[in-house]
Amino acid sequence: MSELFAAVDALVASRAPLPPAEERKRLRQAHGLTLDEVAAALKVRRATVSGWESLKKPTEPRGPEREAYARLLNQLAELYPAPAAAPDPVPSTFTGQPAPTKARTPSTGPASEAAAMAATENTQTPAPVATAPTAATRPARTTRTSSTSRRPGAKKAAPAGTPAGGTDPRFENGPLAVVDVDADGQVLAYCTGGLVLDVPAKSLPSLVDWTLNEAKLGQPKLAGPGKDADPLLVLTESALERYGLPVTLTDEERLAGRLPEGHKVVKQLARAEWKLTKRGLGPWARIYRPAKGSERSCVQLCIPSWHALDSRHWGHAAQLAPADLARLLGTYASRVMTPRGSTAVTGLELMTALHPPTRASEPDTDGRRHPEHNPGSLGKDPVDPAPCEAPDGHPVLADLPRFHVRGPAEKLFEEAYDWARPMTDAECTLRHLVGIDVNMAFAAGANGLVVGLGAPTHVKNPVFDPKLPGSWLVDLSHVDLSRVKVGKDKWVELDGSLLPSPFTPKGERPEGPAWYATPTVAYAVELGYEVQPIEAYVRYENGRYLDGWYNRLRDAYLATMADLGVHADMEPADFLAAMDGYKDRDPDLAIVVSAIKATVKGGLGKLRERPRGEGWRPGQPWRALSRPTWRPDIRAAVISRTRINLHRKIVKHAAFTGQYPIAILSDCVVYAAGGTSPLDFLPYRDGKPLPGGFKLGINPGLVKHEGTQDVLWGEEVRERFNAPELNLARYIKDGTVTDIDNGE
Repeated sequence: MSELFAAVDALVASRAPLPPAEERKRLRQAHGLTLDEVAAALKVRRATVSGWESLKKPTEPRGPEREAYARLLNQLAELYPAPAAAPDPVPSTFTGQPAPTKARTPSTGPASEAAAMAATENTQTPAPVATAPTAATRPARTTRTSSTSRRPGAKKAAPAGTPAGGTDPRFENGPLAVVDVDADGQVLAYCTGGLVLDVPAKSLPSLVDWTLNEAKLGQPKLAGPGKDADPLLVLTESALERYGLPVTLTDEERLAGRLPEGHKVVKQLARAEWKLTKRGLGPWARIYRPAKGSERSCVQLCIPSWHALDSRHWGHAAQLAPADLARLLGTYASRVMTPRGSTAVTGLELMTALHPPTRASEPDTDGRRHPEHNPGSLGKDPVDPAPCEAPDGHPVLADLPRFHVRGPAEKLFEEAYDWARPMTDAECTLRHLVGIDVNMAFAAGANGLVVGLGAPTHVKNPVFDPKLPGSWLVDLSHVDLSRVKVGKDKWVELDGSLLPSPFTPKGERPEGPAWYATPTVAYAVELGYEVQPIEAYVRYENGRYLDGWYNRLRDAYLATMADLGVHADMEPADFLAAMDGYKDRDPDLAIVVSAIKATVKGGLGKLRERPRGEGWRPGQPWRALSRPTWRPDIRAAVISRTRINLHRKIVKHAAFTGQYPIAILSDCVVYAAGGTSPLDFLPYRDGKPLPGGFKLGINPGLVKHEGTQDVLWGEEVRERFNAPELNLARYIKDGTVTDIDNGE
């Protein structure tokens, strides 16, 4: 009898009613399911499922597939009820203006993770700390509303809990959109918060017009005198094809970094009176018309298939689905800023956005305001570096003989550590090498740092002032690391042969006068030694220019790590457990973390950007020198302070424990230990770290576990490559040894 009942049930189910094709698609996408996933579950081909959802001529499933498909749709309908249709707008007469943008949104069911992770504010304050997701689930994809509700002017409410695109009504749809073409040929713009807009534009010039006039995309300025961020459009491969652009660049175009001026789309823009910047129509293009007063008309393009999103920093972002890419870039934009190019370019632009070079003056006698210097900024005009601060080939060094090699007494050389030493016999008896890494080390080095804002002043035989930023020619060879001060009046004896010098990147003791940035010289005084500078280039106009930059990037980093389950002020053991595999909890958010870190390092690197071809010859200026943010002295000061901060912790650790580092690479330090965890050698007492030493935690300046290898592994690698001082910090993370060159 049960078999008969089952047969009857199957017969009834085989004629089960199904919702319209558009509703089928809405339900699938609301749950974040792809056509391939549904096809695999129902054991049919992808094209079969696509046919069931076709808006033009849908097919109908039959037999057991229909029963299973109906069951799937019924369960999804319970989770994502259909939104109520919007009322018809009041008819109005035709005005000749473009039709209002049609908005497409997800259902009004539970808020998706994409919505939860989108930007919550676009204000001038540091980015808010969002709550961590409860589970690393796949973000729900955005869908269209039913055809009956997509009337001109109608806009559906986003799901409950979906954050707004921004507090400014001009940018209510968020800072950016990913433009894609769906299976039905409709152009869609995927925005932050799960919103999807219909795009009526048929060409790239009309897409730019639509973006500026209807899309309501952009981001409010980060500082009072600043400028609003231009809207960013990310074009997928299907969007490139729709608008007449190549999916990939040829080798010649890739080397040039742009399409040729004779390309048909470039001509279209010119006919429509749109202009391109000097970098042309490339991976990061800016399309604009000259500003009229304070009104800007500019749209930025990001083209992932042209390698706009460097995989070293953006991971697999270029392969993400449009909704997922909008979520990822929207999170970065809300917490850092709308990307302006590479992470390095964005890091530099963030400095300017937080400290604009000019501001409006007080009204004059006619009531007019004029641009004037904004105090605390670098101004709008570039300044020449001191000769010692200039890299080789700079115009200020044009009088030097050709092929002249500058030594330490002529050139400021503040760089990160790359140091290692052979292990002692006692260290070889231990079983493990444990690497610890300083979180956001260079950002922490910028925090509270006083840097020069104007041009340098040359001074002979100056009295050293640790509060005065600049470059100092001074002999520090007398500083002896075997006896140093670690407190106000406390001197300690150390084994100086096991410590790197804090004054050179290679850890070698200086042999005579050399140029140093202020933090380096100040550390020599802190260690208890007198200094007598021979000359200096100091900057009397100075300030804490990077504080706002640091705060915003710190908040972005901490908020994103919190979303991945790693919080500030965790107990050491809990922190190490939380860091274990944190990237796997949400790989897309892990990309945001990587991009934030790259923004820090890249932005500082841009302060001393070198020539990039373009026919440059030594002694001639290159393009970067025209920027007021080309400031190698600021970069040197940050690196100097970062290296000194690390050395100070190493000295405190050695004085308290008698343990010395084996290798240091930038912000990674390797120690020999009896166990595999940092807790096996870091001196915690009752859960409290050594004051002034290393402390486990996620905040910038604190440390995390970088990796652990066996001592035998280290000795075997060094012996294999006949390199007793091979820098093991370079390979401690996974133990893979590559790129050995001359023992380094």
